[in-house]
Amino acid sequence: MTTLLDAVRRHADAHAGDDGPVPTPIPGLMTVRATAPSDLIHDVQRPLACLVLQGAKRVTAGARMFEFSAGDSLLVTADIPTVSQITRASVAMPYYSLVLELDPAVIADLLAQMTPPATADHAPVRVDPTEAETADAALRLVRLLDRPASLPVLHAQLVREMHYWLLAGRHGDAIRKLGWPDGHVQRVARAVKVLRRDYAKPVAVERLAAEAGMSASSFHQHFRTITSLSPLQFQKQLRLIEARRLMQSQGASASSAAYAVGYESVPQFTREYGRMFGRPPVADARATRDRVRDSA
Repeated sequence: MTTLLDAVRRHADAHAGDDGPVPTPIPGLMTVRATAPSDLIHDVQRPLACLVLQGAKRVTAGARMFEFSAGDSLLVTADIPTVSQITRASVAMPYYSLVLELDPAVIADLLAQMTPPATADHAPVRVDPTEAETADAALRLVRLLDRPASLPVLHAQLVREMHYWLLAGRHGDAIRKLGWPDGHVQRVARAVKVLRRDYAKPVAVERLAAEAGMSASSFHQHFRTITSLSPLQFQKQLRLIEARRLMQSQGASASSAAYAVGYESVPQFTREYGRMFGRPPVADARATRDRVRDSA
């Protein structure tokens, strides 16, 4: 019998040119493969569920660190900065996982038909064992990838079913707030959408607060509570992550990357880059090139 690991392995191995995320034709769904432990990966995560099927990973969010492995699911229920690392992977036993971005519209529709849980857990990141119903729905969803003609007809209901089992299980209460259109998480998410789009431009807090439908002081408080950062710090992380991508994937110089993401001072960019990534941009880019050359 085909297992979820088998199905994800087949898709990832067939479509992955290198290690990393492998998109699928289903919006918001991707597989991930790695054949060696990874470096630290800085990102600003979107709400998602990550089902680990083989290998192990570590994720740090704020002051909390999570270690998880095959049979566990990572749940992220807000746009938050994380530092992650695949800790167990090899050519013989690659790391595999399945990632589904959580859809607030689907969650809101399901909540209208479901009974609220008796417990409350509002932590934006958590790790729990993957429940059988969630894994079963995920397997049937991934199997559709081998039947392209069925995707337009069936994928939406299976994505909805996977959301349902996540809501009905131990992850449920942590996900529910994504379905509250006027809740603080969704209001802050509207402001984060602006920051993601306009990260390279000056963005006034007043504009973000208006987008969230809050006063400036209330917005600042709720933004920090949900993301662990101020809006300015959040924008800075977005800029630095994009600058690093430009240098590593496109060979951009430190100065051109700095200006491209909105910095006006290269020395300031260099200082802040070093604080975030542990070494200055030129040294970091050189280390990446050396690592790629040595693995070739």
